[in-house]
Amino acid sequence: MILIFILAVFTLTVLIYIQQPKFGKVPSGERLERIKESPNYKNGSFQNLSHTPDLTEGANFFTVLWKFIYNRTPRLIPTDSVPHEKTNLLSLPKHEEILVWFGHSSYFMQIDGKRILVDPVFSGSASPLSFAIRSFPGSDVYKTEDIPEIDYLFITHDHWDHLDYQTVKKLEPRVKKVICALGVAAHLEYWGYPPEKIIEFDWYESADLDNGFSVHALPARHFSGRGFRRNLTLWASYALQTPSMRIFIGGDSGYDTHFAQIGEKFGGFDLAILENGQYNTQWKYIHALPKEVLQAAMDLQAKRILPVHSSKFALALHSWDDPWIRISEANETFNLKLLTPLIGQPVLLKDSIQVYSRWWEGLN
Repeated sequence: MILIFILAVFTLTVLIYIQQPKFGKVPSGERLERIKESPNYKNGSFQNLSHTPDLTEGANFFTVLWKFIYNRTPRLIPTDSVPHEKTNLLSLPKHEEILVWFGHSSYFMQIDGKRILVDPVFSGSASPLSFAIRSFPGSDVYKTEDIPEIDYLFITHDHWDHLDYQTVKKLEPRVKKVICALGVAAHLEYWGYPPEKIIEFDWYESADLDNGFSVHALPARHFSGRGFRRNLTLWASYALQTPSMRIFIGGDSGYDTHFAQIGEKFGGFDLAILENGQYNTQWKYIHALPKEVLQAAMDLQAKRILPVHSSKFALALHSWDDPWIRISEANETFNLKLLTPLIGQPVLLKDSIQVYSRWWEGLN
């Protein structure tokens, strides 16, 4: 009886806790009806193009959970401060065409007169519990106050490390237009974004924006969810066409044939921004391994590749610098133009010979 009482209290506490605004809203009404018409929505949830199990054969949830709790990965979190710079974005002349990475999957681009922000997370945590999954020392050099007015805010999916309630709530007055996948707008509208600010896409839908900008929503191999129910909203990658460049915004994805199909469809990209981090062979179908990230860049016919999804949060079992070490070593075979900026360092979007350091070397 005591055990039943404890479980009942715990369950009630959880149910009350997840009613907080940061958990967002489940799509309903006209939005849900549109979702039901999607060819990517079946049996009450969104589906990947290929069969995509959460874990590889032989692995299961409990063994993975055990490893997270009891297998202490050496150097999972850096003891040294992550190196960084601080570029003043508020005073940046609009003719300067740069990208600034904020750590993990958050970055800012200024190109052809437009300012673009992708998956911003500035709250210091990638979890519904503010004390959990804290950002690494030195990785939080940027806050929402450092972000200028944004023309296009891209959200790839609704996971906590990509869609941060505190951040997007504070940014709303400075955002002109949001680009997101089907269902994600339910969260944003609940958090105060007016519907006219949001463009919501299914895969392979596109829109002309303005001044020579267009966007195409494309597949990724992943999943979604902010609570107990998964895949009620869609996850996506994007092809952003500006007057002078074509950029691939990858979002989380395991490796699959969609990269080659996208590369063929668009004839290549000037820059591919791909997730390289929080991977493991046991969940390789939803997070690509470093060699697969490079192969994806080859498939996309990308002239340059910026690997992200690392250096801020520990969401896997590898050491914090493993993504940089492994992709650099693998690239000795692929020989791609690999960009490795510090957090906050300006990446010159029109400079193909810019040199980057191996800043992670020698750090603990």
